[in-house]
Amino acid sequence: MSMREVNVTFSVGRVWAMLLRYLYILKSSWPRTLELLYWPTLQVIIWGFMSQFFYQNSSYVARAFGVLLGAVILWDLMFRSQLGLSLSFLEEMWSRNLGQLFVTPLRPYEWVVSLLAMSAIRTGIGIIPAVLIAIPLYHYSIFDMGWALIAFVAALMVMGWAMGLAVCGLILRHGMGAESLAWTVFFALSPVSCVYYPITILPQWIRPIAWSLPQTYVFEGMRTVLFDRVFRFDYFLAAIGLGIVYLAAGIAIFFLAFRNARRRGALMQMGE
Repeated sequence: MSMREVNVTFSVGRVWAMLLRYLYILKSSWPRTLELLYWPTLQVIIWGFMSQFFYQNSSYVARAFGVLLGAVILWDLMFRSQLGLSLSFLEEMWSRNLGQLFVTPLRPYEWVVSLLAMSAIRTGIGIIPAVLIAIPLYHYSIFDMGWALIAFVAALMVMGWAMGLAVCGLILRHGMGAESLAWTVFFALSPVSCVYYPITILPQWIRPIAWSLPQTYVFEGMRTVLFDRVFRFDYFLAAIGLGIVYLAAGIAIFFLAFRNARRRGALMQMGE
């Protein structure tokens, strides 16, 4: 067989070998498999609830202009607080810099504080322009909520940080195969967070799950402020209390994963 014949011959074996390689990579990382199922299922769930809600409440938007826009802004604020923390963490992972960081006197808790501070900065950079643009474009200002807005922002930031730390812990534990969790895990909670519709639209068996999340109290409280001009202080206390519990859990997950990675010597090996 000539060299030309070798080069042009199609090899099913080589194709199968490469296919097996990709299948093994997919099989070895459950986050990659989950991502394939994630977005289509999530979109159907969210917009199914939305369609059902608007079918039952055709005058909802007319009763309180800006209720959906306010929900979008607050939801994005929570997402940005989580993603801002996760991205700062991932930048160290991508550059394989964890080993270099921790041969210095830097302590893990100091690193966490810096991640939280960077998250707040990233969130402000992303959210403030969007809030200001909404004023001339839609004649809507989220600042019309008054002091209640500060309470909502605080509760959502705490929950965002809790999720960000938990995600970083999972990446430390499972490696870069879990990187996609930084973008996907947050939205898994959106159907039961009641961002765009009240909790009464959910089936009865799902409502206890929704009430266990601090953001549900925030969005229910936001609608109470916009519709009834009443600030539910009990909702605020529940949101902050649950947020602190979740933040403590996120910190615990992160430090346990960090200690495990250090013990395994994985800090020097992690990266792209």
